[in-house]
Amino acid sequence: MIFLLRALWAVIRYDLVLSFRHKSNWANAWLFFVLVVSLFPLAVTPDIVLLHSIAPGLIWVAALLSMLLSLPHLLRSDYEDGSLAALLLSPYPLPFLILSKIVAHWLVSALPLILISPVLGVALHLSLEEISVLIVTLLLGTPVLSLVGSVMMALTVSLPHQSILLSLLVLPLCVPVLVFGAGAVINVGLGLSNEGVFALMGAILVLAVTCAPFAASGALRVAEF
Repeated sequence: MIFLLRALWAVIRYDLVLSFRHKSNWANAWLFFVLVVSLFPLAVTPDIVLLHSIAPGLIWVAALLSMLLSLPHLLRSDYEDGSLAALLLSPYPLPFLILSKIVAHWLVSALPLILISPVLGVALHLSLEEISVLIVTLLLGTPVLSLVGSVMMALTVSLPHQSILLSLLVLPLCVPVLVFGAGAVINVGLGLSNEGVFALMGAILVLAVTCAPFAASGALRVAEF
């Protein structure tokens, strides 16, 4: 068990170090998130009521698209440099190694967006309670995006130009998370309870954590062999 934990931490640390060495690959997604949310009021209207009503959906859509931009970096570089083959030949269970890579991807691609979202929420006139719910939904929903994206990335990793196909595969599956995440923030303004929404998002997250690493590992074995 100790050796397995060391192997998982080694994979996470390797991916984090590699990400910081190629900051531009991830900075583009962060910048995209900030620019879309901050420039949208200039293109639409500065009306406080309208901005407040569209803020949850706007932030969630921007977060989804920005994570989609960074998704090809999850497995593609490993496939090209041969380190993915080393993972497949590793004595450790492949689903746990894939889960470690997903964790590293979430830390680099989603966590900065969650840290920035309160500032953008204030700029869009969200209340403190709404911003708190927004952060909770992002914490529950963005890992699902990474997990689902890992499966689709594993299915298309061997294709030369998989970006468009990857978007077509990932976006429809992420619609429920998008709807629940934005709807929870809207419920705060309507005075409705979010216990059911949080329970559904938590159930989706548990299901994704349970199934996605195994599905991704199976897809990778098919892609490699």
